[in-house]
Amino acid sequence: MDYLMGIDLGSTSLKAVIYDLDGKAVAAGSRPTEKVHPNPDHPEWTVWEPDQIWGGAAEAVREAVAKLDDPRHVRGVAVTGMGMDGLPVDADGRWLYPFISWHDPRTGPQLAWWQEHVGVQRTFSIGGNPVWPINSALRIRWMMENEPDILARADKWLLIEDFVNFMLTGRRVTDYSMASCTMLFDQRRLAWSDELIRAAQIDRRLLCEALPSGTPIGEVTPQAARATGLAAGTPVVLGGHDHLCGALPVGVFEPGRVLDVTGTWEIVTAITARPILDPRLQQSGMTVQAHVARARHATWGANVAAEMLEWYRQQFGFEAAAKAQREGGTDWDHLMAAAASAPAASHGAMFLPHMSGAGCPMVDPKSLGAIVGLGPRATAADVLRAIIEGLDYQLLDIVTAMETCLDARMEQFTVVGGATRNAFWMQNKADVLGRPIEVPEIEEATPLGAAILAGIGVGLYRDEQDAFRRVYRPGKVYRPDPARAALYADGYRIYKQLYQALAPVSHQLFDRFATG
Repeated sequence: MDYLMGIDLGSTSLKAVIYDLDGKAVAAGSRPTEKVHPNPDHPEWTVWEPDQIWGGAAEAVREAVAKLDDPRHVRGVAVTGMGMDGLPVDADGRWLYPFISWHDPRTGPQLAWWQEHVGVQRTFSIGGNPVWPINSALRIRWMMENEPDILARADKWLLIEDFVNFMLTGRRVTDYSMASCTMLFDQRRLAWSDELIRAAQIDRRLLCEALPSGTPIGEVTPQAARATGLAAGTPVVLGGHDHLCGALPVGVFEPGRVLDVTGTWEIVTAITARPILDPRLQQSGMTVQAHVARARHATWGANVAAEMLEWYRQQFGFEAAAKAQREGGTDWDHLMAAAASAPAASHGAMFLPHMSGAGCPMVDPKSLGAIVGLGPRATAADVLRAIIEGLDYQLLDIVTAMETCLDARMEQFTVVGGATRNAFWMQNKADVLGRPIEVPEIEEATPLGAAILAGIGVGLYRDEQDAFRRVYRPGKVYRPDPARAALYADGYRIYKQLYQALAPVSHQLFDRFATG
């Protein structure tokens, strides 16, 4: 029996999943991803310790492999995960500084420097990147300015997937989708941008060779085999950025398809045959990135999403938790049942989902969340439903901006992620979008996408389309209810006014409290 493995390096867990060639998960292992605050003088600094990332990933792989009769049945491995977090390693492969996490705010001064000396529009016109504090180039510049001796000893800057690939094979290499996260990659040439590297004053030697996803890069070394339980000599293939790997098993690698990944973050991705570097996309906070599928690019926008529902659950979910204890089910079951019991449009309550700022299509880190329209009839269920509706208005806002910038009507929506287990939320998405959405029956789409790339790399699949035909499992299609869709179309008109109306107040509150 031939199997493939995807290793998924996420912000909350490090997972290894083994699949058969039809995409069925046959074994899995998992370990937590541990955030560390190493500097008491800077308690907001947040890192991932490399030993924990590699150790946790290796333990997850070992847990999965132990469930097989013979580890040699794993014919290929690929790694996927977070985009921007990286670290320096020296010529002997020793890591010199921990991964600066995307949670870490320390690169604010480097962001200001980049905006002044490189420029936001110039960066996007070449690399397709918005200028965010978490971009890899700003981490490297922080090291240049604050730890120059460490960076002088560095041989390469390895992104987090590249680091695990290095630990598996000893090879220092990256893929196009990960290189796209650095702000130093040329989307048209699919190569490092000499212009951006010079402007950033970054040493070119730090950047790994960039190759297409699905390229074999080496074999599991004897040392890595001892750590992971994999057979020495198992081929390792380049994976890629997590949300793009998740697009492969659900077929979102052809133009016209849209993927909505709904979890802590909501990432909306449209596929194009070439990079479209329209400045309106940059102004809307969107990213243009090389896809893990060859000869494809992705345009995507993202905002924090389910984290706001988690906030509601933690602050106001006590009754639902008590009900779950009395009647069974989970607190989420009872919370969502309450939201579904409220009328569409929530008796006029409306939520602006900017509790973590606005990222797309408005770009405003000082925008704050708000619940407006509360009247005497408002209930807790109305507020909860308004939060879900606000998140879905935000989704529609991203889609509408994409359609304008890409000059295309989007009709084929596929949704994956943890939120797909919530039927009420999925139906509300369809109602607000006014278009059908499909939730495929796919087990762990992101590591499965990495496993597909491993299969392509070792020749078990001819290409992405061949793999998709093997692994795809159609799921439920949610179709918009015409009456609710009409109600939400009018509600979206009102929602569009919220940001502009509240921004002056949000900015004053942000300056007074968020930075105090």
